[in-house]
Amino acid sequence: MIDASAVAGRLEVVRQRIRAAGGDDERITVIAVTKGFGVDAVDAAAAVGLHDVGENYAQEMLAKAADPAPVDTAEASRWHFIGRLQRNKVRRLGPRVHTWQSVDRLELGEAIARHAPGARVMVQVASIDEEAKGGCPLVSAPDLVGQLADLGLDVRGLMTVGPTDQSIDPRPGFEAVAALAHRLSLLEVSMGMSADIEAAVGAGSTMVRVGTALFGPRRAAPASSGK
Repeated sequence: MIDASAVAGRLEVVRQRIRAAGGDDERITVIAVTKGFGVDAVDAAAAVGLHDVGENYAQEMLAKAADPAPVDTAEASRWHFIGRLQRNKVRRLGPRVHTWQSVDRLELGEAIARHAPGARVMVQVASIDEEAKGGCPLVSAPDLVGQLADLGLDVRGLMTVGPTDQSIDPRPGFEAVAALAHRLSLLEVSMGMSADIEAAVGAGSTMVRVGTALFGPRRAAPASSGK
């Protein structure tokens, strides 16, 4: 079992890191990423006041968010889908997802609009050249934002994933994504994970997606991607 008191202590460390990077920890949303953890991670996050929960894999979200909940109530977990996604998973996920953060192509947006009309979405932008992470090219993002809005979706902002190689400076990519979000008058910029919180906050992130910094090492990789 994940100890909520330990999560509370780690959350304070995360908030200190946000403040040290020049961010306002009361205005930057900490998304508790439960990939590779059980339902006890969701419960521990809720116990320390973290109701924004991120999941990378469809099957894990379906298991943890077993019953569709009124996503706009203060008590409910607000599920953010943050991983690469196949269109055929959208219908089952639709009632459970609060924000779709990894929309990187029009076809996926069309599936979301069909199964979850008016849904909150974010456009995932590739700030680095790592195909496995997904994301549309930076130059294509403005067109995709407009196309998703035309579908009636609520486009909240941009999302990106930093480099896997920690020797690569993520700041230029983060800064480019944040600047584009500003030019497009989008409210949210979701970037930064446990290893690169400072770079993301310094570049203007409004959401950080944190897993191991809250819950410790993951127990095991998922048996299937469940995308």
